[in-house]
Amino acid sequence: KGVEREVMNAYCKKVAKVLKGAGVRTKADLRDNYNPGWKYNHWELKGIPIRIEVGANEVDGEKVMMVQRKDGVKEECTLEELAQRMPAKLTEIQNEMLTRATEARNEKLKIVKEWSEFVPALNDKCMCLTPFCDEEEEEEDVKKRSREEALDGEEEEERCATSVAAKTLCKPYDQEGCRINDLEDVTTLKCFATGKPAKAWVLWGRSY
Repeated sequence: KGVEREVMNAYCKKVAKVLKGAGVRTKADLRDNYNPGWKYNHWELKGIPIRIEVGANEVDGEKVMMVQRKDGVKEECTLEELAQRMPAKLTEIQNEMLTRATEARNEKLKIVKEWSEFVPALNDKCMCLTPFCDEEEEEEDVKKRSREEALDGEEEEERCATSVAAKTLCKPYDQEGCRINDLEDVTTLKCFATGKPAKAWVLWGRSY
């Protein structure tokens, strides 16, 4: 409203050109058979981290309204500043989301050195980082024992898509920021499941 369609589309294309020039992947949705609310929902479902809203005020003022998908926060930005502000904002969002995801993961990551702590931690929907002898037959035994202990004599439903048995997720490597770097030398420990000399830290979990 308040601005002709041709003028609006031309301005949207100008905004898109600025963003593409800054290396930001951009799509100008110029379809006129959908209302703005439908478009907002469409692109949010696709996971677009920031949408840009443009109306008569934005066209007249050579500016845009940036809206974050993760929390709905809005920020006005001039077209002149957009090429610098958008990449910075995307980096900021990425860092915030990574920090939040890392904290959530760490809350559910348990160091387990004794079998008695293993299944209870899995039942609490945690991942378990354990010293392990790293033998294939013992890995299969851990899966079997953890399933039996979790079921506690009950039968697992045939329709269940995933098993309550533990499964190996990975053997973490030393790398910057990796929690394994803060742990003691695994070769000085015993395997949590067998009591044999441990050979590797192994991460276990369940499918959900």
